Order: sequence, then C-alpha cells, then structure tokens
Amino acid sequence: MTPTPRTFLKRVILRNYKSIGSCDVELHALTYLVGVNGSGKSNFLDALHLVRDALNGSLDNAINERGGLNEVRRRSNGHPKHFGIRLEFELPGGQCGHYAFNIGALKDRGYEVFTEECVIGGIGRGPFFRIDRGQLRDSSESSFPAVTSDRLALVAASGLAVFRPVFDALSSMGFYNLNPKLMRELQKPQEGRLLKPAGENIASVIGHLERVAAGQTAIIQEYLRTVVPMVEGIERKQVGPMETLEFRQDMAGSNHPWRFLAQNMSDGTLRALGVLVALFQANRDYAPSLVGIEEPETALHPAASSALREALSRASQNTQIIVTSHSPDLLDDRNIPADSFLAVASEGGETRIAPLDEASRDVLRRQLFSPGELLRLNQLAPDRKMLAEQQARQTELFGNLAR
Repeated sequence: MTPTPRTFLKRVILRNYKSIGSCDVELHALTYLVGVNGSGKSNFLDALHLVRDALNGSLDNAINERGGLNEVRRRSNGHPKHFGIRLEFELPGGQCGHYAFNIGALKDRGYEVFTEECVIGGIGRGPFFRIDRGQLRDSSESSFPAVTSDRLALVAASGLAVFRPVFDALSSMGFYNLNPKLMRELQKPQEGRLLKPAGENIASVIGHLERVAAGQTAIIQEYLRTVVPMVEGIERKQVGPMETLEFRQDMAGSNHPWRFLAQNMSDGTLRALGVLVALFQANRDYAPSLVGIEEPETALHPAASSALREALSRASQNTQIIVTSHSPDLLDDRNIPADSFLAVASEGGETRIAPLDEASRDVLRRQLFSPGELLRLNQLAPDRKMLAEQQARQTELFGNLAR
C-alpha cells in the first residue's frame, strides 16, 4: 500500500508581503505554483523562507537580507503597510496548530513585532502563547522566557519542551534557487546535514549522505543517470583543504568510466544534481519538514522533465514539496491532480494566488488535457470567485479560524 504523503504546512495566510496583498491558500504534499515570469511565485516561497531565516538566525538579518522592511512589506500609495504571516501545520506527532505574527514600522524607521502567536491543538486545548509588542499577554505555561519586540518569541520559547517541535519543524524548512557557478567552485568543507539555498555546500552534503544514508545517495544517482544518461555516479572529492564533486562518466571504447570534477560539468547537470539532493537529502541526522524549489526545470533538456516529475512525486511521499514553475514540459502529465496547483497572477502590480478555476479543474479531472497543455494555452488561471472571497474576507491572522 502506498503511504499517505506527509503534509507539514496545511494552510498559509499572507498579508502585505512584497507584491502579495492578501493570500489564503491550502497546500498539499506536492504543490505546484504556476504563473508567468514576474507574477510573484517567488514571493510566496520567500515569505516561508523568511520565517525559517528569522528562526535560524535573527529577524533583523532576515529582513535586512531582503533589503529592509520597505522592501519586504507591500508598497502602497496610502498608509504604510504592516506585513503578516500565518502558517497552519501538522507536526510529525500528529498535533495540529498554527504560528502567526505581524510586523510593522516604527516612527524611528525601526520595526516591531506587533503580535505573535503560537497555538498547538487549539486555544485552550493545548500549549499556546500570545505576545503583544514584546509583552506576554497569555500562555498555557506557568513560566515563559523574556522576549523583546524586535525578535520572534518562538526562538526563546523553543527552550520550553512544548514549543520545541514547532520551532524544529519551521526552522528545518529548506528553500532552493540553485546556482551552478557556486556548485562548480571548490568549496570549503562544511556541515553537510542540510543543503544550503544555492547549493554552495553540495560536496559536504554528498559526503554526509555517503557516510550515513547510502540509500539516499543511490536514489540521487539513479535519477541523475536518467536525467543525464552519460553520468554513472558521483562522489565527494578532497582537493587539498577544499572539496568538490567528482563525476564518473561512461566513455565509448573505455573499460573504465572517465572522471571529471564539478568545474568541468554543465549547468544543466549541476542543477539537476542540486535539485535531486534537495529532494532526497533526508537522513538519520536531519530531515527537512518542507522543501521549496524555484523552477527546477531550468537548464534541463525537455526530455528530462518526466524523470524530474517522477522524482518530485517520489520525494513528496516523505517530505512536503513546493515548486514554482512555468514549464509545460514538467507539467505534461494528465495524472497530476488539479488540487496540486496554485495559480499565480499579477493584477495591477499585486500578486493574486488561488486554486485553479473550475473550468480548468474540470478539464484536468476528465483528463482531456494535461496541465502542461493547458499552460501552453494560457488556461491555468486562478479561481476568480475565490480571489474575490479572499479580497472581501481579509482572513484574520490570529485565533482559531474556520476553513
């Protein structure tokens, strides 16, 4: 029996994040964000990435790395906007809950976390806390660590056993926009439990998987051989104080595979490897709760799309996957369910995100066209009724919400 795919993030609500004015969507084990270039697909992923960065580092660094508060919150001709994020989740143990916060500007050009809330099991039914401007307003716990209004309180609260699983799950999300140039260069040996966003520690990750997860390494190499048939295998290679990857390739007339370092490999081969490592990097030491990948099909030959699509589906059986794409070839499969898609459109400079409209969903359910064929026809559009409901409803970020 096929295992039920695990979905960590069930629902995402965004307010005034970059180009996204308002968004309230449900996610699945494998979710495709589809839309034209510049529609705002990357901004949706970046909102989740900001949460991870703020928990693993600091909120200040997470905001400054994105150009400061004025670049993060949606620009407006009227009153400056606060931005807010709410993530509804299911933890590995089965407990459901949500984590939410909103952040706004101060008169001195600083910023403040206005409200932050973490709830497991529902308010009054499990662990929870609510912070208003650096002050604890309510909590299920008799003692609570000191917090300040310029930091996310969940970092401090992670010292309490009841909130640690939420922190661990949110901070172990991984987001990738892979850069073959960085993957090609000699790399300093690094901690290899988690692939970094651009793939700049991929040699260390492969080395770690070789030691602790030979099965995952075999899966990566299996798909890589399908995508790039000439490649027989890969391994970490020490080069003085640095490290890189060594590729083994079959060559006609040779009894043994030829060996090439990463610096000699094409962008397409390196990107394909990076995508596969991101998808199958889970091991006994570390398993990402969610993996988000920007346009995994970039630089790949269209013929490799079916193998990539199969890899995404296989990986989503164990790890939740979110992919941005505008590739008809990647989506050219009539068996992809309509619920797997969120359509992204830009209207008047504002990003709008919703499930597919009913006409597109009906075509996919009846398998009259594949999603890729509809994308070529520009027929993967967001549901206008749901967009109107989102605009009118302006879902709250805090408290127990109905679906």
